[in-house]
Amino acid sequence: MASSGLALNDRLRFLWQRARGFDVASVTERARKTARIHGKSYPLVLVDMLWSAARHRVGFNDYMEFDFAILTRAERATWVTSPLALELSKRYDDPAYVHHFHHKTDFNRLFDRYLGREWLDLETAGPDELRAFAQRHPVLIGKEPVSKSGFGVSRYDTTEVTDWAALHAELVQRGQTLVEERIEQHPTLEAIAPGTANTTRVTTFVKDDGTVEIVNMAQKFGRGKVSDQGAFGGFYTALHEDGRAMGMGYDIHGELYATHPDTGATIADFQLPDMDAVRALITEVALVVPQVRYVGWDIVATAKGPVLVEGNWGAGVFENKPTATGIRHGHLPRYRAAMGF
Repeated sequence: MASSGLALNDRLRFLWQRARGFDVASVTERARKTARIHGKSYPLVLVDMLWSAARHRVGFNDYMEFDFAILTRAERATWVTSPLALELSKRYDDPAYVHHFHHKTDFNRLFDRYLGREWLDLETAGPDELRAFAQRHPVLIGKEPVSKSGFGVSRYDTTEVTDWAALHAELVQRGQTLVEERIEQHPTLEAIAPGTANTTRVTTFVKDDGTVEIVNMAQKFGRGKVSDQGAFGGFYTALHEDGRAMGMGYDIHGELYATHPDTGATIADFQLPDMDAVRALITEVALVVPQVRYVGWDIVATAKGPVLVEGNWGAGVFENKPTATGIRHGHLPRYRAAMGF
């Protein structure tokens, strides 16, 4: 990818990490699947995938997930890839402040007024407080304070619990010392993907003048599990600036979802509710720690307005997939315009 103004040492570090962690079986599997999906020659796809990684810092999964096999060189140059996103995080996020996003309990304390739900820290709260919390919120979410990709999160129905000391001990033993009220999502989301609090990823950048720019949005859809992440069977679709789906859904394995497998809802028809309220919320939360300028926020739309779930200073990549949307350009021009690199 073109990236004028970004550090050469980051390019070299990426190449070194790729060389050290090179998994031949994984790469060849991705190349074979990509070739099969697009009707391309496997050897040519493999060579192109390796060249793209070495020369343009395109992650192997980026290549498959974002259909690079069918894009021209000029079209590819408009995508934000995983290595580039990591570079941007390192460049624009002050390391002295990113700790605010590492620990979920600490994050909740700092951003409490934007969460729209009760939570409890079992490091300081005992069984009696857990019982009182569960009486208000019989179905609760237990979280490991330091975790990612939906791991370390469980859902508990406490309606038949009688031994609160045992439940408290179990949660602490599992490391799930953060307990939260379950989010009741907006009816629009519940109709499409019930049973999961389906999050919207809104990626923001705090510009030099202190204003906040939304550079990317994506809607994730779960399969009834506690998390909507890919490891739990979830998928996503990129969103236009007004919150409309760009097209079909897709997952990290390159699969397409014209409809939700469980409800039959058409993904391309999705419109994020309360987009004005989303912009207002995101603009405000992005300025709580303005030194961390580039953040991927997870929110959930509810009937009472959007609520904040978490912020990711390593914003990750939720890019456009041409075979899902018919759109043959990525979000890099918007990133460049906001960030000035």
